[in-house]
Amino acid sequence: MVGPPPEMSDQDLVERARRGNAGAYDEIVQRYTKMAFRTAYLVTGSAADAEEAVQDAFVKAHRALGRFRADAPLRPWLLRIVGNEARNRRRAAGRRATIELRAARLEAGGAMSDPETAVAAADDRRALVRALDALSEVQRDVVMCRYLLQLSSDETAAALAIPEGTVKSRLARALDRLRELLEEPRDG
Repeated sequence: MVGPPPEMSDQDLVERARRGNAGAYDEIVQRYTKMAFRTAYLVTGSAADAEEAVQDAFVKAHRALGRFRADAPLRPWLLRIVGNEARNRRRAAGRRATIELRAARLEAGGAMSDPETAVAAADDRRALVRALDALSEVQRDVVMCRYLLQLSSDETAAALAIPEGTVKSRLARALDRLRELLEEPRDG
């Protein structure tokens, strides 16, 4: 009995795509579409804008394959292109969804054991959303990439087109600010 062929590495797929193998590039697209969409959605706040950004990013990535360094990881490179396209769309559109909508749509959401727990969780979520919304845009973007998308530091750097050290410093400042905001007494 013969099983499915072993999965090709990103480097093998890139090499085949560079030589004109459309199926290899299709495999790259299929492998990274979900992550690209989540990244673009967090930046744009719009599913339609995210889809368009992802499509444009994959077209640009295909055109740029000849310039891609064979020894470099593919995922951060792709995420940088997706992030740039998404930021361009967000700027062009001049609008963004609120952080609450983004967090609610991305939230996995499990069943709560009792109503009190559900209410407390909803209150905590609302407080977190308010605190995230109070961050600067650059701090909010880095927090969302690291914790909502669960990207690594280098992937966050690639997606936001900033150095990894900048990711770490922005993240540290953002988390400090979130702590301050969440510890402030609530009115009401």
